Amino acid sequence: MTKTFQVLSVLLSYPSADLQAAAPMLRDALAAENLIVAPMQSRLVRLIDEIAGADLLDAQERYVGLFDQSRSLSLHLFEHVHGESRDRGQAMIDLRGLYEGAGLSIAAAELPDYLPMLLEFLSTRPLEQARELLGQTSHIVAAIAQRLRKRDAGYAAVFDALMDLAAVVPEPAGDLRPEAHGDATDLAALDTEWEEAQVTFAPGAVCGSPRPAGAENTTE
Repeated sequence: MTKTFQVLSVLLSYPSADLQAAAPMLRDALAAENLIVAPMQSRLVRLIDEIAGADLLDAQERYVGLFDQSRSLSLHLFEHVHGESRDRGQAMIDLRGLYEGAGLSIAAAELPDYLPMLLEFLSTRPLEQARELLGQTSHIVAAIAQRLRKRDAGYAAVFDALMDLAAVVPEPAGDLRPEAHGDATDLAALDTEWEEAQVTFAPGAVCGSPRPAGAENTTE
């Protein structure tokens, strides 16, 4: 179990009193594994402290304003790839199959492309395999990181840390598609403007790896 992925998953989850109370455990888990370089780890600690020290309603409002009200910051990865097309449904089925093939069951109502869920899954995989799978999302993660930095949002630290953990080098920032602007109700236009390159999680990536009994949702 790689707890660093669990910490990053928790940090991208909707703020709660439990998350705020878990701040010391999150800091300790990052320090114990030490998988992230010191300057970036310091940024994550600042984010942890920022969430823990904020008024809970303010923290929740900030989170919703970033990730729920801005489609170009969506934490559902396939939103950036397929928009509302039929291809997204098949991609969901394929990703769910990847989880289940590794021994992880998820509720039918849960969307498998939700980034915190993917990070929970990666925490159950061998580290090098997790890095490789994470690398397949690098173009999306890099784009979201850039967009969060433009907003001076502390959550950018999580996405920068993910790029540090990934097994590939992200595309240069200048090569990324521009962030959407204009009428947020024109969904088709937004999809065209900020659609990213396709993500394909290779089924063979989990072959020959241990089969975990399931993924735990706790970070100790």
